[in-house]
Parts: sequence; C-alpha cells; structure tokens
Amino acid sequence: MKFTSVFDIIGPVMIGPSSSHTAGAARIGRVARDLFGRQPKWAKIHLYGSFAETYRGHGTDVALIGGLLNYDTFDERIKTAFADAEKAGLAFEFIPETANTEHPNTARLVIGDDEGEMSVVGISIGGGKIEVSEVNGFKLRLTGGMPAILVVHDDRAGCIANVANCLAMHDVNIGHMEVSRIERGLTALMVIEVDQNIEDKILQQISLIPYITKVSKINN
Repeated sequence: MKFTSVFDIIGPVMIGPSSSHTAGAARIGRVARDLFGRQPKWAKIHLYGSFAETYRGHGTDVALIGGLLNYDTFDERIKTAFADAEKAGLAFEFIPETANTEHPNTARLVIGDDEGEMSVVGISIGGGKIEVSEVNGFKLRLTGGMPAILVVHDDRAGCIANVANCLAMHDVNIGHMEVSRIERGLTALMVIEVDQNIEDKILQQISLIPYITKVSKINN
C-alpha cells in the first residue's frame, strides 16, 4: 500500500474511538452540511455495511450528527452532539440498511429544512479520510481534502467555460474538475476542486452566469 501522507498511517486529530467510524463520519456530516449551505432542520441517515452494524458502539452516530452541527473531528462537543442537536432544532433518525454497497463504511444523509432537501452519499475510506460519491443522484468523486465548489446548471453549451473563466478572473486555480448529468439536455453538475477557499463574492458572480441554478462550496 502506498501512503501519501503521515495521516494515512496515524490518522487525524480526533474524538475517538475510530478514525474510520468516528472521524470519517464527522467529516461526512460536515461536508453534507457545507453542501447544503446551512444548518438543516432534519436528517434521515441511512447506514450500510459496518456503519450499520457498529454505529452505536463506535460513535458513528454522534459523529455524523456532530458533523451536521459543523463540529470538526477534534471538537469535544461531538460527545454531546445528540443533546446539542435537540437544542439547535435538528431532528434526526438513523436507518440501518442491509443492501450491499461498494464500500463497507457508507452513509446516505438526506437532510433538509422548510426551503429544500439534499441527499449526500459519503464513504469513510480509512484514516479519517472520506469520499462523497453521490449528491442528489449525481455520481461524483469528492474527497473533501481540498476546497471545492459544486455548480448545478442546465445542460447547455458554454456553462463550463463560463464558470472556468470566472474562476480564472479571480486567479483561482482548478486542481480537479468533473462534470456529470443524469440525462442529456436537462440538469448537470460541475464538481471543481481548487487550490484555495472560495470567497462568497465569487460564488455570487458564478450564480449570476446564465443557466446556473445553484452554487455551493466546501472550505478546507
């Protein structure tokens, strides 16, 4: 096995007991919250594989809720996440599933409020690292290890170029980019990982580009 970081071996600074089941779960919850763009009012969390089997004993449940409350992996408040969620008005439900998934540490978070909802599938791949493999039905690969923006848009010519040009105007370098669509000519999704956190004013400019319907970001 090839290690690219010392954290692949010793894991992140975190509230235990497990980097995969606790730190990874907290990061999945926090990324889902970032993509949603605000504090959700409710969450239905579907757990698969070893997450479904051991989520109570390994603290996966409190870590996921802590992430949805914007707690980082090392935040002591993860231990009181259930009580904190009640105070914050966040209702939640855990649903263990029996279906097979590509990775044993998989969670599907369906979160929402009065304005809308979002579905995010995250997997904990070890050492506290995660990947987001699906957002609202769009297949993608998002590590959460770099700042990123997600751009929902109509599947029209020029959208990708216009977004890339806007980032270039602000000297934002693209590290990785992928585009997916569920059906030709309908809705598409850009996932763009960049080298620095994106300022809100840049997101606002991107949101004004024709055919762009929603923009969200993940800071690092």
